[in-house]
Amino acid sequence: MLGIWKGTSMRKSTAPVPLALPLIIGIIAISFSSIFVKWSAAPVSIQGMYRLFFTVLLMLPFIRRHLPEIKLITLKQWLMLGSSGLFLALHFLLWMGSLKLTSVSSSTIILSLEPVFIVLGAYLVYKERTSSFAMLGMGVAMVGAAFIGWGDVGVSQTNLIGDVLSILGTLAVAVHMLIGKKMVSQLSSFVYSFVVFASAAFVFAIYNAARGISFTDYPNRDYGIFLLLAVIPTVFGHLLFNWLMQYVSVTTISMSVLGEPVGASILAFLLLGEQMSWFQMIGGMLAILGLILFLNAGKWKGRSKPEPEPKMEPEVA
Repeated sequence: MLGIWKGTSMRKSTAPVPLALPLIIGIIAISFSSIFVKWSAAPVSIQGMYRLFFTVLLMLPFIRRHLPEIKLITLKQWLMLGSSGLFLALHFLLWMGSLKLTSVSSSTIILSLEPVFIVLGAYLVYKERTSSFAMLGMGVAMVGAAFIGWGDVGVSQTNLIGDVLSILGTLAVAVHMLIGKKMVSQLSSFVYSFVVFASAAFVFAIYNAARGISFTDYPNRDYGIFLLLAVIPTVFGHLLFNWLMQYVSVTTISMSVLGEPVGASILAFLLLGEQMSWFQMIGGMLAILGLILFLNAGKWKGRSKPEPEPKMEPEVA
């Protein structure tokens, strides 16, 4: 999930391709992320490091024309970008770790609650208010997440720990998005993504070195999976969504990314043989319903008095 913020200064009017095409490609791409993580036996910190490292390598040939923009980045902006990368690494570490302990369905449905945490953080940090209708959607989504957790209590304590890790990973990515909220209005999406991905890869490298985790003792199959993680869910998923922010509001992207837990659950059934419990299905439907209510609150609360549109405002407020 990329959040619900829009930066008007970077918005372009006409896309070179029909927007439905990259949206569909992005949804399918990110749905494979959890499958690849499950396929690899390597530590998740190694998976995260190589996923980001290979992504940066793939982006490197295109960075030359952005060098003038990079040279203008201030010290404060570098610190903000580094912090964003730190929380992105923390997100990957926790969420990918959750996939080793709980099901793909539980982990990805909980992860889809990211917009809820972003709005809560925006209220605490920026004092931005949210409509009562959006709060209702948040409540329904939280009940859905509780259903998933309650269902996993009956499965095993390990599954419940995985759910908790997914929640913490979702909080981490929400902080990452709140930091990036201002940065995406100041920098191009490519430069923002490149620097943040590189920062997160560096954080993973330090973490692995500090814990004495080997950088190289993995079979060729795992390196192939690391490359797939970089190409499919990162380049054709997250990087593609960053590009889409030039043409559509990020709310549109967030609505579309609600398809991730559905796609991931189907892939987990087909490729991993994972079954969904009744608690997961009910909780998943409630979570998605709550998110739809939440993200559409601005449309349904009434339009009799058009509100002015500041440069940075949550669309659901």
